[in-house]
Amino acid sequence: MAKTVLTPRRAAAELRARAAGGLATGVLFGPERSGLTNPDVVRADAVIQVPLNPVFSSLNLAQAVLLVSYEWYQAGDDTPDVTLAGDGVPAVLEKREYFYGRLEAALTESGFLFPENLAPTIKRNLRNLFNRAALTEQEVSTLHGVVKALLKHRPARDESGSGGA
Repeated sequence: MAKTVLTPRRAAAELRARAAGGLATGVLFGPERSGLTNPDVVRADAVIQVPLNPVFSSLNLAQAVLLVSYEWYQAGDDTPDVTLAGDGVPAVLEKREYFYGRLEAALTESGFLFPENLAPTIKRNLRNLFNRAALTEQEVSTLHGVVKALLKHRPARDESGSGGA
């Protein structure tokens, strides 16, 4: 018997498309022990086959239903793949840049950005680190507070260059 064989993802997409066109659709699952009978398969427009590891190529009925149902849901779901949990509003570029400027000025003043030829690399690494963190506005405000506290509590510099004490 020649039948179109679809993955669960492709089957779900085709079922969604047909349902959107007003057609009745359905998925027929067979008994866990024996699967569908030939008379059942004859009535089907296509067969769903799950690409599995050949060493572990068996699914029970519940797993098959779950997998096909999940793909059905995913085919119609418009939830973004990545979201920000909680109430955090992502910090806009201008706010992040202002923070980076303050941080870099404080690091320059403290002597952290030394030797001078490495300063651009250090700055780039710090910006990359913070950008990867996908900072929220609240987090940027907190980091401003950190910079302010560090600057406030820095030891007085000895202008003579002797290092004090």
